[in-house]
Amino acid sequence: MEHLKMGEQFWRVLAALLAVVLMALSPPAMAQIPGLSRSIPSLPPLGGDGMPPLADTDRYVRAIVDEALQAPRRLTRLARRSDRRLDVDPNGWPVVAREIVVIDLGMQARATILAAGYVIVREERLEALGITSTVLAPPRRLSLDRAMVALEQMNVEASIGYNHIHAPAGDITDAAYGGLAPAGVLSVRPRLGLIDSGVDPSHPALAGSPIAQRGFAGPPRMGAHGLAVASLMVGQSGSFRGGAPGEALLVADIYGGQSTGGASTALAQALDWLVSEDVPVINISLVGPRNPLVERAIARAQALGVIIVAAVGNDGPAAAPLYPASYPGVVGVTAVTGRNSVLPEAARGPQVDFSAPGADMAAAAQSGRWTTVRGTSFAAPIVAGLLARTSGTSLARSALDLGTPGPDPVYGAGLVGSASRTEPRSVGARGRLRQQ
Repeated sequence: MEHLKMGEQFWRVLAALLAVVLMALSPPAMAQIPGLSRSIPSLPPLGGDGMPPLADTDRYVRAIVDEALQAPRRLTRLARRSDRRLDVDPNGWPVVAREIVVIDLGMQARATILAAGYVIVREERLEALGITSTVLAPPRRLSLDRAMVALEQMNVEASIGYNHIHAPAGDITDAAYGGLAPAGVLSVRPRLGLIDSGVDPSHPALAGSPIAQRGFAGPPRMGAHGLAVASLMVGQSGSFRGGAPGEALLVADIYGGQSTGGASTALAQALDWLVSEDVPVINISLVGPRNPLVERAIARAQALGVIIVAAVGNDGPAAAPLYPASYPGVVGVTAVTGRNSVLPEAARGPQVDFSAPGADMAAAAQSGRWTTVRGTSFAAPIVAGLLARTSGTSLARSALDLGTPGPDPVYGAGLVGSASRTEPRSVGARGRLRQQ
């Protein structure tokens, strides 16, 4: 589903304003803006009137804006707790330490890079998506950031990026709780896919749904976040109902209980697996910065007809745009309270396509229990479940318009999935899953 037209207009107006500012700056002045010099070589050329071609406007603006956006503190803190297995990029986004990801590396570029002292750690062919990613270790004498700059200056014909970490949209204290998650086997074609932690398929909410799972950061392990999200996608137990009760679900665990879990390479592998299994709708209740590999993988999946649904994040209305919800064509979902008001901590902007229940409600928890959840993480799976059974156009028509009349950057097309809000007391919910 394409993003709302008002989102495109937003970026084009912003492009015009930024173009005026950029044209007023001399190249030396532009070079003093943190992060900007790295973006400028890849931007489209300006037209005769000082503006990029209209078709390139979004890319032009986002390339500038994204480079200047700092990571939320809660994500930067991940690196500090990782025993040096994680690092941060220049804007504070957590990345796998000493790993650079190159997409579709050619033979000539490979020779140039190896001659400069870079080492190939591993290569991964994503067959369903038609992408090859090569993970490099930088030369010993260079820090990760300096190695990135040096690699970009080689002008190799390949896309280069950090191996960014993606975290739950509502970062929670007990995200990993259990042992190995059973893999399972599906005898029916799955209509839904989940990229998150592993889940416990024996929970009463999931007992009626065929579930299979696979790990991309080691064996799949059960996690509180993935379990809650899965229950809101396909769960059904008594009064509790997810967006698509009883549907078959494929779960891709990209964490595996590892401090480097949630890496861009694992997310791309998970997406490739789900696409290879012909899953039509995939939910990703995770957030991170713009990343070349993930962006390419999502675009390829969308080109094959896959619908990607993602949470817009819980770092406040003035926070940086978070991904994958902000990639073009991704269905971005925000969350509302039991009184149908948007969560104060939810992101705002053109990436918001729908709103759904995300607070004052129950979801599955470990050991067969229930918990109260809060965050956009828990609204996105409801929308994903609904999209597995109806089109985006039909869903938008059925949405309850909230906020200003018509689509807006707070509620999107409106509220859907109200039937999936279960009163916590009705199932004896204990404890909470919410943003730290």
